[in-house]
Amino acid sequence: MMHIRKAIPNDLARMMELFDAARGIMRSSGNLKQWTGGYPSAAQIRQEIADGNSYVITDASGEVIATFAFILTGEPTYARIEGGAWLDDTKPYGVIHRLASAPESHGIARTCFDWCFRQIPNLRVDTHRDNHIMQHLMEQNGFTYCGIIYLLNGDERLAYQKL
Repeated sequence: MMHIRKAIPNDLARMMELFDAARGIMRSSGNLKQWTGGYPSAAQIRQEIADGNSYVITDASGEVIATFAFILTGEPTYARIEGGAWLDDTKPYGVIHRLASAPESHGIARTCFDWCFRQIPNLRVDTHRDNHIMQHLMEQNGFTYCGIIYLLNGDERLAYQKL
């Protein structure tokens, strides 16, 4: 049985290992441009933990097997969407970022998405065009493709929403 809890500073080293593992999976599946240049950095994750927006998923033994950010205060880069529209642009929403798991773990995306949806039944997620694994997981878990958003650095991302 998996359990979700807020991340604590002692989780940081394991979380960084999970990001490295996810980066490896991305590269082996042809996604060469996402999470480059040291992203996400330990400093960023440390701040996310301090802000209370960082979570871990543990297995039955208590081992951290996945991590993600869950933010309820909105996402500034979601204010403008091109080539489509949000399914609902009026209600508050939760944002899931940086989902990463141990390669041998299964059911992580569903566990994360279901838990987040129970917190607020309006979720938004974005991913890199080359991240076909995440696109498949989002579609498999009831997310609808809504259009393209742009990160602060100008990079495009495919945007999804679930109501």
